[in-house]
Amino acid sequence: MHTKSKFPESIKNEVNIALRYYPSLENVPIEFKFKKNIKKSVMLAQPTFTSLFKSRENRAYIILISEKFKITGQEFKTINVPKDVLVGWLGHELGHVIDYQTRGNLEMISFGIKYVLLKEHIKEAERTADRAAVERGMADYIIKTKNFILNNAEIAESYKSRIREYYLSPEEIMEMVQEKHEKEN
Repeated sequence: MHTKSKFPESIKNEVNIALRYYPSLENVPIEFKFKKNIKKSVMLAQPTFTSLFKSRENRAYIILISEKFKITGQEFKTINVPKDVLVGWLGHELGHVIDYQTRGNLEMISFGIKYVLLKEHIKEAERTADRAAVERGMADYIIKTKNFILNNAEIAESYKSRIREYYLSPEEIMEMVQEKHEKEN
């Protein structure tokens, strides 16, 4: 049980499902918090500012969730997306936390600067987060999230393009699952 996590009651079930795939984060303080708007994103995971000055073992994280996102000019509440899609989004963000847990403080600061400045670094970071979720058994959720975005005629093409450019595709995820299955057998 992730006793150090805080989250809005409205997404309790989805957060708990996603956290089950990340037992190594059990004692890591993670706050899931709604925010009015996040630029270019539906969710964003980051260390809390004050914990950047602590050792990685004592770092705390916040996952910001945009209250709304636009689909072709029409705003939708994030909590109204299909539950499995929301679990997939949360799982991806927890993949970032797993990645951040491997980095020292200076490396985290460098990571943040590169993320803001370098497109290739964004792609590497987003694909690493997807990979972390898939490796932990969340492939179905991640694929549902990708398909929700990519197959929804109402979602702006600019957002779909960003997803195609920086994240694993559903096909790449299926290949990872197949490779993992072949190694296990």
